[in-house]
Amino acid sequence: MRKTKTNSFESLPIGGKLGVLGLILILVSVIYAMAFHFPLDADIKSAKTRYRNTQQELQNAENKRREYLMLQEEVARREGRDRDFKRILPVNAEMPVFLESLNQTAELSGLRIERIEPRPEETTDLFVRIPVSLQLQGRFLQLAKFFYNVSQLQRAINMEDIRLESPTVNENDEVELKVTVRATTFRQPDQAEAK
Repeated sequence: MRKTKTNSFESLPIGGKLGVLGLILILVSVIYAMAFHFPLDADIKSAKTRYRNTQQELQNAENKRREYLMLQEEVARREGRDRDFKRILPVNAEMPVFLESLNQTAELSGLRIERIEPRPEETTDLFVRIPVSLQLQGRFLQLAKFFYNVSQLQRAINMEDIRLESPTVNENDEVELKVTVRATTFRQPDQAEAK
């Protein structure tokens, strides 16, 4: 009979065969880990880091957006207040507007304006006073209504040196008074005046 050549693997005992199989499995596992798992793990860690950084950037951007919206609201609120302040204390004298508002207020109150005399401006550190002497004629309640309506105007106006003179009785048996008053309004000083 002919003797066949035996493979050395076949001649190994079961323990040896299991050992070789274990070595092959360990080798395949190491190759898999080196070729696929470790690079994927590094990519996953890198992606997680990028995700955290992106989330942080997104949070920072959201915080900046909220801050921007708050500042924008504050600017709009301050611009509104600035417009209101400029109505109360304008940058320019705006004498025609001032005199027209006094005239309209007097007419609505039923008074007659007999004389309007602008006076020279008086400059202080914070504002410029613009006095105007007025002479009015009318009944006491009309005068009270006039002073009240002047106090309701948006512009800051002081009524000073009020003198009631010459009471007379008109054809309707009503007492009329002549009133001399100094109406003073104000404006902001320009840069040259402020120094």
